[in-house]
Amino acid sequence: MAFRLFVPILAGATLRERLLACIGATIGIALTGVISGIAMGGGQYVALLVAPMGASAVLLFAVPSSPLAQPWSIIGGNSISALVGVTVAHFVHDPVIASGLAVALAIAAMSFTRSLHPPGGAAALTAVLGGQAVISAGFLFPFVPVALNSTVLVTLGFLFHRLSRRNYPHVHVPATNSHGTADRPPAERAGFRPEDVDAALQALDETFDIDRDDIERLLRQVELQAMVRSHRPLLCRDIMSRDVISVPESAKPDAARKLLLDHNIRTLPVVDADDRLAGAVGLRELTGATDTVKGVMSRAGTALPETPAMGLLPESARAVVQPLARQAFVGGFSGVLWVAGLLGLLGAWVVGMLMRKPIPVVQQASIKPAHR
Repeated sequence: MAFRLFVPILAGATLRERLLACIGATIGIALTGVISGIAMGGGQYVALLVAPMGASAVLLFAVPSSPLAQPWSIIGGNSISALVGVTVAHFVHDPVIASGLAVALAIAAMSFTRSLHPPGGAAALTAVLGGQAVISAGFLFPFVPVALNSTVLVTLGFLFHRLSRRNYPHVHVPATNSHGTADRPPAERAGFRPEDVDAALQALDETFDIDRDDIERLLRQVELQAMVRSHRPLLCRDIMSRDVISVPESAKPDAARKLLLDHNIRTLPVVDADDRLAGAVGLRELTGATDTVKGVMSRAGTALPETPAMGLLPESARAVVQPLARQAFVGGFSGVLWVAGLLGLLGAWVVGMLMRKPIPVVQQASIKPAHR
């Protein structure tokens, strides 16, 4: 597998986005450190105070569209959690119990105030375990430096994203009806509806780090891309299997039969000594065979990857009647073989007839080459 720098681990992530995140975090954390040093008088406690801000910077600059990275989440989440931590530390003196209780109550407080922010847990822990500097600050700690740092970081993030032409704060602008009526916009009248998204989220019963409106917007874009693709001619390459198993002409019937059963397929391509397609063989042909598959193989219909798939329907229909050619083999050169499955082809044709438009339907097995 080829090495790729900054391989995206998030949907939509690019090298440019990651580099911008690095630059933004560098500036943001540096300025936050300066303010922390001024507020706390410098010294050994400064790095500890900056730690929750570092986690906030990851969200703010790397995933600015996340609900967890919005201004209220950063400022409110960090400040409220720090306040919870200071309060817990004031009443609970055992550091172990206080730590767990502070994080748990911080999650509850952030959830009720709609300011859930993962670094808030670190802010609560800092308030409990921060040492003499935090104890000296007392209930001022959640405001200076935590709230102050968070506000500076968000302000810097706002300016940075504006300069880099990114949308922050991330606000979903719903489509409007240009006719001034109560109807939904024309683009949203067909396909799924908002209540379908809600039902799907409820059925999945999981929490996703993406705004519900963004899910709907993403799905509508997916619908559009699929519609654009489905209106072009359906080609063999759209439905063919690319990971193909095959047997040499000299293979024994038992070996071919085992491959068919192990991979749950109906037909095997038979290749010659130069790894070129020579024919096809299935279980029915192998019944009673005693020598090699070459003696019982049948002719295989061939087509190019660019061949319109619907043009193979007559050949595929004959293949159903004639068991010796159940699938249309799409041949290539340099030993590369492609198989367009009959089920995929007929499935695409049936769905296309029902929908009055060509819809590519892929039904192919994931199989490994047995012979190259």
